[in-house]
Amino acid sequence: MTRAVSWMSGRAAQVPGSVFAQMNRAVGEARARGLSIIDLSIGSSDLPAPLAALDALRAASHDPASLRYPLFSDTAPLREAAAAYLARRFGVTLDAQTQVLPLIGAQEGLAHLLLATCDPGDTLLLPDPCYPPYYGAAAVAGLKVYPLPLRAEQAFLPVLDQVPASVQPRALLLNYPNNPTSAVASLAFFERAAQWCRQRGTLLIHDHPYAELTYGDYQAPSALQAGVEGVVELYSLSKSHHLAGLRVGFAAGDAAALSALARVKGAIDFHPYLGIQAAAVAALNTPPSGAELFRARRDALVPALRALGWEATLPRASMYVWARPPGLQDSLAYALRTARELGVALSPGRAFGPGGEGYLRFALVQPPEVLLEAVRRLKE
Repeated sequence: MTRAVSWMSGRAAQVPGSVFAQMNRAVGEARARGLSIIDLSIGSSDLPAPLAALDALRAASHDPASLRYPLFSDTAPLREAAAAYLARRFGVTLDAQTQVLPLIGAQEGLAHLLLATCDPGDTLLLPDPCYPPYYGAAAVAGLKVYPLPLRAEQAFLPVLDQVPASVQPRALLLNYPNNPTSAVASLAFFERAAQWCRQRGTLLIHDHPYAELTYGDYQAPSALQAGVEGVVELYSLSKSHHLAGLRVGFAAGDAAALSALARVKGAIDFHPYLGIQAAAVAALNTPPSGAELFRARRDALVPALRALGWEATLPRASMYVWARPPGLQDSLAYALRTARELGVALSPGRAFGPGGEGYLRFALVQPPEVLLEAVRRLKE
């Protein structure tokens, strides 16, 4: 008799399940009933990528030499373009050889960075709510998560001084402009956070995909402006240059941490395809676009939600609106109902952690008239 065997490791079992699978089923039910779908649940830009990036990718795809394994030396153009971008945008000077490392997307970079710099059982300070894959990356690395509440009355910023002295974190993970709350942070905040981390021997990791999606006179700072020692910042070209499907980004900051990350990556993956690297270089040398379009969408959606009696802060950055309907107790049940009955897919706040309950996240990935149609359906 064959013995039943579970092939799921304890590590894999710790990765939280996704509520978005339930959302996908609800959307499928709505589509089967003939409803048109307005999907505002996924933060994937619908805007066109820079033509220069597409031209570089197209040219590389016809060059057989681009299909070989890319070695570290082959990443020099991308590392140099990333360092030049950081100097131009934030005034941060980095050594492209030791302080910049290409990634196959920032999500991959974070998971490997935690494996490279933390040991199982170490403590990670993690905001609540936060981008859901953060929980999965922490679980795969075998880390203990200590939640940092993000509350509206504190502008959705963590209060690090409330972390007990008995908690000895190996790393702190931040993300501003923030997903899902769309909150922003000042350079003074990063300076305090960096000092707090250095005093405790804690690695400060800042996930920074929305650096260029800012509105009005607000300009997002870089955590690296607070000093490179003990700081690693993760960048993605998915939002700033609308290249999500290419899965390309880079890590920048502390050379020792990036050396550890490179060692782990060397055991698991190669660098991005050379054609994708060429596209990324072209994109980084192209001014980011799209912020004004997202701003127009924000300006259409937020007043419409407020007219329904919802709480919705006007975001200064990111591609999200974090909103609270009056009296909402179960965000998942509400989101499943709007998807199934109205064809409007939203992200339930619960998906981002316990602190997200009571909220819904709207991704600004549709034109203003479609966003207003979604609100019209919600009014029902």
